[in-house]
Amino acid sequence: MPQVRLIDERNEQLGVIPTDRARRIAEERELDLVEVAPQANPPVCRLMDYGRFRFDARKREAESRKKQGGNRLKQMNFRPKIGPGDYNTKLKRVREFLVEGDKVKVTIWFRGREMVHADIGRRLLERMAQDLADVAHVERSPLLEGKNMSQIMGPLNRPKGEEQAAEPVTTA
Repeated sequence: MPQVRLIDERNEQLGVIPTDRARRIAEERELDLVEVAPQANPPVCRLMDYGRFRFDARKREAESRKKQGGNRLKQMNFRPKIGPGDYNTKLKRVREFLVEGDKVKVTIWFRGREMVHADIGRRLLERMAQDLADVAHVERSPLLEGKNMSQIMGPLNRPKGEEQAAEPVTTA
């Protein structure tokens, strides 16, 4: 490539110049000569600090990955003979997961003769769905898989302004 179109660090075009001269300009300014459009005629090169460019690109990528969270699946395990205190504690934790935007797989473990009373587990899962109806919906109904019965609950998708509008406004 005998000539290149050169763009400097301030995004100003320096024109079409010989490649050797572009390299000298890069060395004088202590920058890197980076080919950004090899398919163009003549190829387009840019003066930049390539290490800094890669660092910023990685940082932007990490930031975008961080914002993608919220589609995680958490799991909460129950037994069919759970007491009211334990149920309320686990219900509170499941509510926190849902408010944070996570999906929750609620599983009931059966052991031995408890399998005969799968209806107890189904009622427990239905009760949980009713208790969390204000923050969640059932994505997958209770399903018996071997010795476990599970249901998946997802957070309700509310518009951001709805939380403030929930309280009635009274004018006197």
